[in-house]
Amino acid sequence: MRLIPIYTWNKGIRNFELRRKKFLHRPWAQGVILLGCVLLAMLLANLPFTREGYRSFLETAFNITLTTPGGSQIVFPRGMTIEKFINDILMVVFFFTVGLEIRREIAHGELSSPRKALMPVIAAFGGVLAPALIYTLVNHGTAAAGGWGIPTATDIAFAVCILSVLGKRVPVSLKVFLTALAIADDLIAILVVALFYGGNVQFLPLLIAAAVIAFTLLLRRLGEKRIAIYLTLAIAVWVLFYYSGIHATMSGVVMAFLIPATPRYGKSYFDHKWQLYLNRFREYEEPEGVFPSGPQRHCLRKLDELATGSMDMSYRVEHALSDWVNFLIMPVFALANAGVEISDLSYFNVFHFDAALGSVGMGIFLGLLLGKPLGITLTSFLAVKCKAGEMPAGANWPMFFAVACLGGIGFTMSIFVDTLSFGDQLPEVTAHMRDAGKIAVLLGSLCSGLLGTVLVGIFSKGRGPKCAQDCDE
Repeated sequence: MRLIPIYTWNKGIRNFELRRKKFLHRPWAQGVILLGCVLLAMLLANLPFTREGYRSFLETAFNITLTTPGGSQIVFPRGMTIEKFINDILMVVFFFTVGLEIRREIAHGELSSPRKALMPVIAAFGGVLAPALIYTLVNHGTAAAGGWGIPTATDIAFAVCILSVLGKRVPVSLKVFLTALAIADDLIAILVVALFYGGNVQFLPLLIAAAVIAFTLLLRRLGEKRIAIYLTLAIAVWVLFYYSGIHATMSGVVMAFLIPATPRYGKSYFDHKWQLYLNRFREYEEPEGVFPSGPQRHCLRKLDELATGSMDMSYRVEHALSDWVNFLIMPVFALANAGVEISDLSYFNVFHFDAALGSVGMGIFLGLLLGKPLGITLTSFLAVKCKAGEMPAGANWPMFFAVACLGGIGFTMSIFVDTLSFGDQLPEVTAHMRDAGKIAVLLGSLCSGLLGTVLVGIFSKGRGPKCAQDCDE
């Protein structure tokens, strides 16, 4: 009888672990976790008994202080807080995986040929230019004018989450199109951050970083495959970018394109060694009741090393980091950046306009809700009419517009750009505009998701069998 509670406890742990793994492999899991972190951050920032602790925790210094023999102190990294650690270090890993994903799609995926890439790339440019234009028209000549980059991004996690919920009502070709568009959109957003939202550039660290990057390229050309060396060089590039004035997250993108994309072992070597160790494994006999034996374990280790070395480093790194990024770094980013202290309800009035400050909320909200779908749809329509692109199979223009509305879900990248904007204003003005911008991003993303979902439901009526056939294909 004493063993029953232990058995039940162990069984409960195993069942919990099984359910956890099933949940994490759902396409909508990341979106659900991110949404939960947004709500939690809003609560922490506004409840009376957590408000002060939440803000003071994020502003806590987070650096290493070294004292020299002479008594002077060296602080590294300078000015680092927990919030900056999340935005300037953890987000480097996010941008690194984004860079790996973009590189993979360019090499083998939806952006691998001009014919495949042209339509989503054209649509992505339209989805960037139209929101930026709407924001600029609203805020031209005001203090808020510098935030034009905020509504230009698409959050792939939430978009894929909604598409997975919609299921077979959306043709699979449109799902692939939106994913490719979001990847191209990420690349454009990276360029926007690098070119327009960095600080004052210090050229000496930048020149040293260029030398390190050139050295990395040389190592890759010489066939270096050890990941520890690339990791060390990536850290060096991050430090140099951090002190150069270019936003440190860009170092992640740069290094992603420098990671070797060729496997350590070729196909002929893999076939030869695989058969060799497999035959040895079969020849060894294990004692009765013991499997595997010592020699068999040696063969299994060699087979495991062979399988690992036959996959390119960029794939292995992306696979190893994906869960950490999706289920740790992104939720932590949401917890740190989505918590807006709402002192009054004016933040939710996105259409409020001030002659001097402009309207961050109106520019972002209209840019996401209207600019994104209109820009994506109009540029795609022109591309099809000019025969520069092809309409996704099984789709029509109403359904295309409905899916384009999901492109207005900005969230992650939009909030990230918001944290970089308005730095040349007074601190209290900057804080106010950034908070108003975050609320507008959340509202615009929510409304875009709802609008896209409703329109998909409307336009998919009467198309069930055809749409289901498209998805099965």
